[in-house]
Amino acid sequence: GIGLDTSRELVKRDLKNLVILDRIDNPAVIAELKAINPKVTVTFYPYDVTVPLAETTKLLKTIFAQLKTVDVLINGAGILDDHQIERTIAVNFTGLVNTTTAILDFWDKRKGGPGGVICNIGSVTGFNAIYQVPVYSASKAAVVSFTQSIAKLANVTGVTAFTVNPGITKITLVHKFNSWLDVETRVAEKLLEHPTQTTLACAQNFVKAIELNKNGAI
Repeated sequence: GIGLDTSRELVKRDLKNLVILDRIDNPAVIAELKAINPKVTVTFYPYDVTVPLAETTKLLKTIFAQLKTVDVLINGAGILDDHQIERTIAVNFTGLVNTTTAILDFWDKRKGGPGGVICNIGSVTGFNAIYQVPVYSASKAAVVSFTQSIAKLANVTGVTAFTVNPGITKITLVHKFNSWLDVETRVAEKLLEHPTQTTLACAQNFVKAIELNKNGAI
């Protein structure tokens, strides 16, 4: 979905490294990304954002030892299933907080770090809730609020942050999902009645936002 198309757009740029952390190991995708621009070193590490903070920090130690410097962290994991209340919050918000907290160990200028940039994937539901999926919507509102705080701490930590908040995008996520307490049986169908965008259009704008790199931007 959005993550893959964004990766395709990123490797077209003048990157040195792209590191992908995901639950799903897909060698064909990694090979495709390497082929797009052989000058970019693409690496994959298995990772689930719901693991405890200590595990995230351990993985980042491995990555920083390998690369020495990391400039940008993109928090892009997300699920849309209000039947899975705890997992929705864990993936969409808690995991994002943990990866941010963990990378601060390496970036925080108070610890001699170089600073860095955090790009968090929110959603338009963070401002205008889809009431049939209140858990998902609230998790995205939390992302926006948390990111605004990180941005305002940039003078303390040296770490800037912003959110990219896509509208309805044509991905598997929105084709079929469960509403909270089954309050709406046609929520996916109703959602897709609104204007949508492709994952490619979303990804291209996503990369533009990273290039603009405006602290606190929404």
